[in-house]
Amino acid sequence: MQKQLVECVPNFSEGRDLHIIKQITDAIESVEGIRLLDVDPGKATNRTVVTFVGEPAHVIEAAFLGIKKAAEIIDMSKHSGEHPRMGATDVCPLVPVSNISMEETAEWAKKLGQKVGSELNIPVYLYEYAQSNKDRNNLSVIRAVEYEGFFDKIQLPEWKPDFGPAVFPEKSGATVIGARDFLIAYNVNLNTKSTRIANRIAFDVREAGRVVRDGNPYTGKIKLDENGEQVRIPGKLKHVKAIGWYIEEYQMAQISINLTNYHATPLHAVFEECRKSADERGARVTGSELVGLIPLQPLLLAGKYFLEKQGLSTGVSESELIWCAVKSMGLDELGPFHPEKKIIEYLLKDANNEKLIQLTVKGFANETASDSPAPGGGSVAAAVGAFGVSLGTMVANLSASKRGWESRTAEFSPWAETGQKIKDHMLALVDEDTRAFNSIMDAFGLPKDTDEQKKHRKAAIQEASKYATEVPYRTLETAISAIPLLQEMAEKGNPNSLSDAGVGVACLQTAMQGAWMNVLINAQSLDDKAWAAEITAKAKNLIGEGRTACNNIIQNIETRLNS
Repeated sequence: MQKQLVECVPNFSEGRDLHIIKQITDAIESVEGIRLLDVDPGKATNRTVVTFVGEPAHVIEAAFLGIKKAAEIIDMSKHSGEHPRMGATDVCPLVPVSNISMEETAEWAKKLGQKVGSELNIPVYLYEYAQSNKDRNNLSVIRAVEYEGFFDKIQLPEWKPDFGPAVFPEKSGATVIGARDFLIAYNVNLNTKSTRIANRIAFDVREAGRVVRDGNPYTGKIKLDENGEQVRIPGKLKHVKAIGWYIEEYQMAQISINLTNYHATPLHAVFEECRKSADERGARVTGSELVGLIPLQPLLLAGKYFLEKQGLSTGVSESELIWCAVKSMGLDELGPFHPEKKIIEYLLKDANNEKLIQLTVKGFANETASDSPAPGGGSVAAAVGAFGVSLGTMVANLSASKRGWESRTAEFSPWAETGQKIKDHMLALVDEDTRAFNSIMDAFGLPKDTDEQKKHRKAAIQEASKYATEVPYRTLETAISAIPLLQEMAEKGNPNSLSDAGVGVACLQTAMQGAWMNVLINAQSLDDKAWAAEITAKAKNLIGEGRTACNNIIQNIETRLNS
């Protein structure tokens, strides 16, 4: 059963004293099974965003210890900063990462809230998915009067805490705990020091928009409807919260943004709307910055968006898409942007799963040529297949950018995108095949002193052998899936790259043949003869189809090259 993973992103009201911050993160890291991903302090906001992941029970314990330590060493009566706040641990959201639902995550948030309230005597408010009362599930509504106003607010019956005492502690303040979707904390930089301009841009783009005023639209009396509610002009973007502020550290105004649903409102759309609004107000967006971590997808979508604006192929590598997104949105204006430190998937990636593909070509060849049986034919077949797909992808990109073929960029760009996906899948199989072989070796190394141990060892060997048969079968399937790309490039791609397409097809042939032979040899050792016969028969059909298709493509290429 796969592990459940939860991300926790507590915001602590200290961003200047690194010694205090270190004590809090040490408390968090004291829990075994926790992985600290990011610590992002801000001097102007006097606030630190910490990000860590782990299994739910471990995350709850680590969050509790972090909240406890913050309450001990942060004095909110002496705190000041640009960001709204109400407690030493201002907010502590839980975010489902894998194999856990939002409902389950919300229940863990409630457990944490109950523990903090009862054991630390800190008032706790639940928010987002952990809060059933829709009148108080919005963080900005809960925190509206901030620390200074909460001494009175907490005494109101409608603002009794969900957990803990209904008395506001002067030193620790209160905290908000909840479960939410991934939130991107994002600041857009302006070439002005005016918070007024920054706020007006924020009002333009945020979902809540701005209130309507009589007379002067900025200083006049707020207009109310027949029910006494404020009349508002909605902003341009859903799922966006924004305010303007001035950051002394950077000597510039920023639009501070929380993007609560990047699936519905992409990050690049936020940047573009801020840019348009700034232009209309005589200002200019100079760049932007991420606070904390970001998922990979919004950066990939941004990279594709900006490449499309430039009329270029979007079928480039993942790293190239990220580079384009970073440069287009100026994410490195205020400091270097390191993808391996800012993208959550990269931080969670296990380097042991990519040992082979991280080697140089020379290193991979030397490792293969050593006296170790792995990497062997299966891994090499997948590697050769990856090169074949890469050649087809190269031809698609060259065709998309060929002078005089500008009108056909939209035709070739999707093929290049498809090739990149297949290439990445094939690369993953390089290490997967070696892991499969190693799992067999591990199974053979199990003890066999007793009948029970012998039985367990035999079952483990058979299970590992099935896995080692399935992996080359997947390599075969993946190679087959790349044939339409190579065929299309051979027939319609840049004619100057016809031989490259041919070499790509030849690589696919080698990958398919190698995968087929590995299916055969591994299936021989299986006791489950029915399963072995089934996967072998399916592989035989695939290799037959693949050989025919590849031979036809190569024959056509040779005919054209000889004409």
